[in-house]
Amino acid sequence: MYKQAELNELAEALKLSPENTALRFMLIKKLQFYPEYKEQLESNINTLLQYSPNHSDAKEILAKVYFDKGKVSAAIIIAEELLGSNSLSLEGQVLLAKSYLAENDKMRARELYKSILDQDENMSDENLDKEFRVKIGGPSADDIIETSMFLEKPKINFSDVGGLDDVKKEIDLKIIKPLAHAELYAQYGKKVGGGILLFGPPGCGKTYLAKATAGEIKAGFINVGLNDILDMYIGNSEKNLHEFFEEARDNKPCVLFFDEIDALGAKRSDMRQTGGKNVINQFLAELDGIESDNEGVLIIGATNSPWHIDSAFRRPGRFDRIIFVPPPDVESKKEILKIALREKPIDNIDYEKVAKAIPNYSGADINAIVDIAIESKLVEAMETGTPQPIRTKDLIDASKKHKASTIDWFTTAKNYAMFANQSGLYDSILEYLDKK
Repeated sequence: MYKQAELNELAEALKLSPENTALRFMLIKKLQFYPEYKEQLESNINTLLQYSPNHSDAKEILAKVYFDKGKVSAAIIIAEELLGSNSLSLEGQVLLAKSYLAENDKMRARELYKSILDQDENMSDENLDKEFRVKIGGPSADDIIETSMFLEKPKINFSDVGGLDDVKKEIDLKIIKPLAHAELYAQYGKKVGGGILLFGPPGCGKTYLAKATAGEIKAGFINVGLNDILDMYIGNSEKNLHEFFEEARDNKPCVLFFDEIDALGAKRSDMRQTGGKNVINQFLAELDGIESDNEGVLIIGATNSPWHIDSAFRRPGRFDRIIFVPPPDVESKKEILKIALREKPIDNIDYEKVAKAIPNYSGADINAIVDIAIESKLVEAMETGTPQPIRTKDLIDASKKHKASTIDWFTTAKNYAMFANQSGLYDSILEYLDKK
């Protein structure tokens, strides 16, 4: 009753003096602690800002209102404006860090949270601590960097990868053997680490293979996507790239995996803007380990378009081993089918027959035809009211509705292999096509 009476008194006073910003902010400060008044809270803040557009305290509360309502982008805009004018409190900065995290901008969230803890280690937040693996209860800013937020320890290894024996042998020679016999390699001046570039048609398991490599040697694995690096602000992309390499160096042995590496390492001669060239130059410097030691850091890049990558990446000491990852063979297709159909209703599937009926299919294509077969069974089940198991015929019928995604890739790749293959880089493509 006392709360309601107090709020009513303030509201009545504002009716007589609506432009009294001090009085209205007094009401706002009280309303923010009562969720049932959230609509009145937002309305009063907007009214106050009409009279006092630069009222930073009211704006900070409005940012929290938007965050709580799920309007995260609006909260970020307001909080960033206040941060830029040094008007955002540490509590507001925590809110901004949480907003970045909600938008999956982990790099900015971590950087801001580290800055907050540098200023006051008691400003810890449970959600941010959990995300960045900081111990709750008085963490230091350095704790955020202790364990990479991108680092994982894969539980799969080469035994989980069907087929691709030649590819696994090359990786074994380049990565696994040096780790197992580091002292022997050192006598010959060979360092543990270096780069491997995996190329081939899409959906053929390059990412899975890279993760299995890390699992095989019980190393850390950091999967770096294009969006994790590129930033619209000048210099930030290079900084992001450097931080990933630093995280890998801090967690040796570690596999640092770059997907779609052609987007990060495109030919500099094709670029008009200097920003992209700067990212490539930074990437090359990190690969060379000019300012840091890369021993124990295993860099794996994956691309569907190796012909778009700057030739500087293929120099010795960088991505000096280029490995073709072909579509799965018959045995591999059978294994992929079994995994895709696991725990689903099936009836006497002839995996050999299905595998031979889907030439040029990638692992992703196989999963696609399983989905098509399931959809047809669901339609049938809804019509009859009785679930029916998936049979061999269902999978073969489904394959007729889905075109192998590798066909277009091989058309392009064959042209490069025949007419732009002076270095012999694409000989493996021609060898694969000759066997078919």
